[in-house]
Amino acid sequence: MNSTRAGRNVAGIGMTSRRTRARMVERLREQGITDARVLEAMAGVPRHLFVEEALASRAYEDTALPIGFGQTISQPYVVARMIECLVQKRDAGKVLEVGTGCGYQAAVLASIAAEVYSIERVRELLERARANLRELRLKNLRLAHGDGAAGLEKAAPFDSIILAAAAPELPQALLRQLAPGGRMILPLREAGADVQRLVLVERGARGYTETALDPVRFVPLLAGKA
Repeated sequence: MNSTRAGRNVAGIGMTSRRTRARMVERLREQGITDARVLEAMAGVPRHLFVEEALASRAYEDTALPIGFGQTISQPYVVARMIECLVQKRDAGKVLEVGTGCGYQAAVLASIAAEVYSIERVRELLERARANLRELRLKNLRLAHGDGAAGLEKAAPFDSIILAAAAPELPQALLRQLAPGGRMILPLREAGADVQRLVLVERGARGYTETALDPVRFVPLLAGKA
């Protein structure tokens, strides 16, 4: 990838170079990310293309960055951690991402999964993500404008579902769209407190099981389209 888009180098130079990306991946290893598929995908997707050019030099820092419309691109560790939970000892299969945002996590998922659907409620943000992703030519990624909390019934069921926004409770529509044996990971707001925690949901023969994981900080999951 040595081409440029809107004056930006896809391969990256200086603080956006492959070497900087490699340092990010090494940091992820030190933070406990071990799945080779996840690390390879994080190394392969140029994160600097998904943030404003003025913030490109900070793209590989382990921090969330603003992308407009009150949204953020999640810090690399959180992206890697959530995806690793989905694919641990299994294939991702067909994935639904709720909250396309700038498109970065969708690109990482598409580097691992057989098929990825990503839904975004803000149309202008979705179009921005589409432009960000164009140069990468990910043929197994489909974007949709819609209410993420309602999922994407026409493409269900999904083997894996990942949410990039914090829900107050488990979205029932998404539970129904999770295939038997499937996994969903999402940030949940704890009742009566300004606290969020990653929760892994697994659908087994006898129903759903929940496992609480790390404390996190995400924007809220909003219903409807904008």
